[in-house]
Amino acid sequence: MTAVIPSRLDSPLPTAEQDVAVKRVAQSRAFLAVLQRDLFVTWRELVPFLLQTMIQPVFLLFIFGRVLSGIGYADNSYSQVLLPGLIAMNAFVVGLQNTALPLVLDFSVTREIEDRLLAPLSIRLVAVEKILFGAIRGTIGALLMVPVGFLVLQNVSWPVSGLLPAVGVVVLGAITGACLGMVCGTLVPPRHINVLFTVLLVPLIFTGATQFPWRALSDLRWFQVVCAVNPLTYVAEAIRSLLLSGKVESIPLPISLAALVAFTVVFGLTGIAGFHRRALT
Repeated sequence: MTAVIPSRLDSPLPTAEQDVAVKRVAQSRAFLAVLQRDLFVTWRELVPFLLQTMIQPVFLLFIFGRVLSGIGYADNSYSQVLLPGLIAMNAFVVGLQNTALPLVLDFSVTREIEDRLLAPLSIRLVAVEKILFGAIRGTIGALLMVPVGFLVLQNVSWPVSGLLPAVGVVVLGAITGACLGMVCGTLVPPRHINVLFTVLLVPLIFTGATQFPWRALSDLRWFQVVCAVNPLTYVAEAIRSLLLSGKVESIPLPISLAALVAFTVVFGLTGIAGFHRRALT
């Protein structure tokens, strides 16, 4: 009795579907490895990250929420309005900055982006990883404001039922900010990025309904319209509608969420297209 030795020609050839599956697994592993490296760098630079993230909002929180209330220039209930707005601001602005600035450095100074592009990842997935990393930082920066806010402010209380949905809005707001950061980091020349942040961030923060409810601007219609085109407004209003339901009149939650999704899609597609173009030049 003779044994039959299978020939290579008899073994089944990999199908196109198997090739696609193998490539997807390889890209997923590479994506997670790159993201894990970025998160490890964040952990190593934790103190600079916390200083960059927390100093400005903590001072805004203390001056507007504690000092002005303490000397009678603001009502004690103002703290309820202010804290959700500053949480929204941190999610959006930290996500924006931590996507745009590293991109500018990667493309013009360190050229680290070339190492990322050599990884087994498509160019668009590299851009998505940058957005996701910026959004993670924005989410961390926003959540850190919660214990700080409760320590600094008085008379702040939130319903437990709104906490988890509010975290979801924070994540969405951080993604929206990171997508806008991708647009800024890829479309603006590196020599103009400081000018862009000077011109962009201050109006973005002060027209984003972070220190006031949007509906309270009914007597300043022109300014209300300006605030309505700022995506940060919808992050702040969505968080307020969840945490201050019945206490403060906010933009309806479905409208805020729909606006954020629309901004995210527009900024995301524009930013990824800009990243693809910069990577190929």
